[in-house]
Amino acid sequence: MDVAAGGPMGFLIAGLIGLVIGAVAKLLMPGRDPGGWLVTMLLGIAGSWVGSFIASAMGMGGGTGFVGAVLGAMLLLFIYRLLRKG
Repeated sequence: MDVAAGGPMGFLIAGLIGLVIGAVAKLLMPGRDPGGWLVTMLLGIAGSWVGSFIASAMGMGGGTGFVGAVLGAMLLLFIYRLLRKG
C-alpha cells in the first residue's frame, strides 16, 4: 500500500512519525504542557506541515526533512503555550 495515498498504514506511519517529532520538540522546549501523547502526536504532524510550508515560502523547497518538521513543531508548541497561558 502506498503511504502517500493514505489508507490505514499511511495514517499509522504518520502518527508514529508525528509522535517522534512532537516528542523531540517537547524535549528541546521543556516545560509543563497540558495534553498527553495525542497532543504530542498532533503537534508533530502539524509541525511537519508548518515546517514544509515555511521552507517552501522561503524558496527552500517543500522537503524540509526531520529538522524542519521539529522546528515547525517547536513553533507550534510556542504558540500553543502562549494561547494556553492567556
